[in-house]
Amino acid sequence: MEPNFEIRRLLDVMPASARMTTKIVSKPQQAKVIDASFPLPWNRERPIYINFDLWNRLTKPQRDLLLLQKVSWLTGVKWFKPELYQGVVLLGLLGGVVESAQSDVVGVAVAGGLSAIAGLRIWRTNKSQESELNADMAAIRVAGRRGYSEVEAAQHLLSAIEAIAEIEGHSSLNFSELIRCQNLRAIAGLSAVGLPKS
Repeated sequence: MEPNFEIRRLLDVMPASARMTTKIVSKPQQAKVIDASFPLPWNRERPIYINFDLWNRLTKPQRDLLLLQKVSWLTGVKWFKPELYQGVVLLGLLGGVVESAQSDVVGVAVAGGLSAIAGLRIWRTNKSQESELNADMAAIRVAGRRGYSEVEAAQHLLSAIEAIAEIEGHSSLNFSELIRCQNLRAIAGLSAVGLPKS
């Protein structure tokens, strides 16, 4: 597989809104088929690393859905959306500045601790299984605009997750992958048991 040709093809599959920040990088030395680092708030670019020697073992629909899932996960990480924990971080930082201006060490420690706790909560939310499930659903929606039906997209993503485990030499899927696979089986109509709504 010619990496540059495949990268151009994948950029066409990718949603236009993600092309500005997401970059596809060939990384033949990595053991994973596709990988992306968790995007920190100060990193504008969000690279996706692909080992094209391993990538070539997947079918084209599997590759499309894997890329869309990874892009959806990366673009789904929101550090600065107006929600409770983002507000708590901001208030803690502002409180820390005010308390440091007044030379109140205890106030600075309390405000800093409040910001750190809220920041940790944002981190955990963005790295949770729910964020992976949301990325799967977003990838299926985008795949619908690329000519895949919802059932086909779910089947391709399901088979891709299982194929990656085999390619990378995992003896079994991890807990998060098992949850995702069960959800995808329900969407694809392969299982009557889905995930509970709560």
